[in-house]
Amino acid sequence: MSRYILPLILIISINFYIPAMAQDASNQKRIDNLEEGDDLEAWKKANYIVDRDSAYANPYYALQKLKGGNKRFIENRSIYPRQEREAIYSLAKGQTPFATIIGCSDSRVTSEILFDQGFGDLFISRTAGQVTAQSSYGTMEYAILELGTKLIVVLGHSKCGAVQAAIKLPDNPPGHVVTLINAIKDAARTAQAVEGSEEDKLEGAVRKNVVNQVNHLRDLEPVLSRKYQSGEILIVGAVYDLSLGEVVFLEETLQDLPNTSYSKENITGR
Repeated sequence: MSRYILPLILIISINFYIPAMAQDASNQKRIDNLEEGDDLEAWKKANYIVDRDSAYANPYYALQKLKGGNKRFIENRSIYPRQEREAIYSLAKGQTPFATIIGCSDSRVTSEILFDQGFGDLFISRTAGQVTAQSSYGTMEYAILELGTKLIVVLGHSKCGAVQAAIKLPDNPPGHVVTLINAIKDAARTAQAVEGSEEDKLEGAVRKNVVNQVNHLRDLEPVLSRKYQSGEILIVGAVYDLSLGEVVFLEETLQDLPNTSYSKENITGR
């Protein structure tokens, strides 16, 4: 019997392995061929490409890169960058992520996928309701001081369970869930005071929670506040729509930004 088992295992393994290899090779070949051809500029424009080195050096370009990646994602045209084996091998030497994402732990909100980015691109901290605490602050400071990342995005999402819990405000929340509720309840109360349906109030609380968190990080001493006020880094907020796959960057967090020496020119597609 054993002489039949090994060949069967090999056949099953090959059937799973080859399609994955073929997909990786197909994606990389498609990009490589375009880079060698005459239509590279047209391809960059059509796919909202922003140069990675530029995104790492300039937080406003990094923001454009995230927006372009999400456009590809919602249009079902993801290019799955930096996922080939060569990229993985090279990243073993070190990392230079171009953005830090403070996101929710929700299994449906995976930043690399919804922004169409690859290995080494995003430095991510995730908690329920994207609530931050001492360890989160240290994580962001490490990304800025040691890795050179200049963009922080607080990413909330629609129908957030942690925000819903803060709205309901149970008398005896289990375990440490109370710490999440306490961090979100101000946003929940503000949204509850506004007229509208329960769904509208939830989405309002989600948005308000993101804005509150952005403002908190902008004022956080000693690293974030000083870097932000000097224009060295950018801290903004966004909300991901679970139904549409779209990330909407909140205008409240994009206005009245500190003066900066970085260019704000749109380089998408160049």
